[in-house]
Amino acid sequence: MIEELQETIQRPPKLRTRAVNLYYGAHHALRDVTMDIPACAITAIIGPSGCGKSTLLRLFNRMNDLIPSCRIDGEVLLDDLSLYHKSVDVATVRQRVGMVFQKPNVFPMSIYDNIVTGPKRLGIRGKNKLDEIVERCLKQAALLHELDNLKKPALDLSPGQQQRLCIARALAVSPEVVLFDESCSALDPESTMKVEELMHELKREYTIMIVTHNMEQAVRVSDMSAFLMIGDDKVGELVEYAPTAEMFANPKDQRTSDYITGRFG
Repeated sequence: MIEELQETIQRPPKLRTRAVNLYYGAHHALRDVTMDIPACAITAIIGPSGCGKSTLLRLFNRMNDLIPSCRIDGEVLLDDLSLYHKSVDVATVRQRVGMVFQKPNVFPMSIYDNIVTGPKRLGIRGKNKLDEIVERCLKQAALLHELDNLKKPALDLSPGQQQRLCIARALAVSPEVVLFDESCSALDPESTMKVEELMHELKREYTIMIVTHNMEQAVRVSDMSAFLMIGDDKVGELVEYAPTAEMFANPKDQRTSDYITGRFG
């Protein structure tokens, strides 16, 4: 396990940030964030509420663009693509970097139609091809064997199944990165376990980043962990970034130690 992680870290990173500062109007939300995200690994973002975890996650698929007052300085790269360069197509970014949100947000349509919506927007029309995509994605989301009718309304599924359907839908456009924003926080323990097992399977092909408030979950699923907190000037900052096992066993910063041991947060 340790040797495998070392090999992963030594490969060129999939995502990079360089001196990223993010502002909401006059509010400075993130300060000077620099980090390399390894490919085909799970990176957890942890920290107390309001420190900028979800804001950092949303940098990588430009979801912050939806907030009119948002401004970003610095550089964010996917491989060698500068994601915020003026020539970059945002739709292409969001195809390459998928996202699964805190609560399941299935569309009010059938299970099948939920998954094929993205591929159809990319111009895929053949029924055989769409059927292949649906079957592949439901298998990847460990959901296919639980379903007997793909024409069933997606809203009839349990919350845990709906969240895995959202994962399948994200995979349908063949992303390279999948972002999970507290995607287990609304699920029961059994459903959470299934999603965590799924993350382990998916990291063989995809780069995964998660935001979580659950320290045990970060330890269970992630290879790398980034700890954020709010400084004295109320700005979110990256305090420590390291392999998860190393950070939790021997944190380098006292603030990290205080947080993961429950002294604050």
